[in-house]
Amino acid sequence: MSKETNRVLGHADEADGIEEYDNPLPDWWVGLLWLTVIWAVGYGVWYHFIADKSQEGHLAAEMQAAEVQWPEQAVTAVAFAITPEAVAAGEAIYTQNCLMCHGAALEGGIGAALNDDEWIHGGEAEEVIRIITEGVPEKGMLTWGPILGPEKINQVAAYVLNRNAELTGN
Repeated sequence: MSKETNRVLGHADEADGIEEYDNPLPDWWVGLLWLTVIWAVGYGVWYHFIADKSQEGHLAAEMQAAEVQWPEQAVTAVAFAITPEAVAAGEAIYTQNCLMCHGAALEGGIGAALNDDEWIHGGEAEEVIRIITEGVPEKGMLTWGPILGPEKINQVAAYVLNRNAELTGN
């Protein structure tokens, strides 16, 4: 089979006098094209069906490895009580972690004021503990649960609620 080269297609009238030639692609280029197409089909069959690799499988394997390396610790519930010991311990934790946003007299600043009767996210003990544990990311408050742990969170909540009761007279 002979290849005719340098044949003008006759589009000069349509393309402002530019001549277009109908030259075939080189054999090595066509061969490389077919080789990559065949390789892609073979690799796709091997990847998805023979080797059974998938993103879901890879994620599941990573999650199992992570669970082995870092087992999830059971969260133990700590009974909440406003005792003088809990308030004293909570004051130290509050001073170290919360003072810069909520102020020394719970007056607020960057964070919400805690020295009044109306709180944005609730002022009951369970709500205060939940807020400290989960944080309020949309308002800029960190999630303190993994950092402090249940016992320290209860102590901070006891301090905040006790101090609020002193300031508001409740």
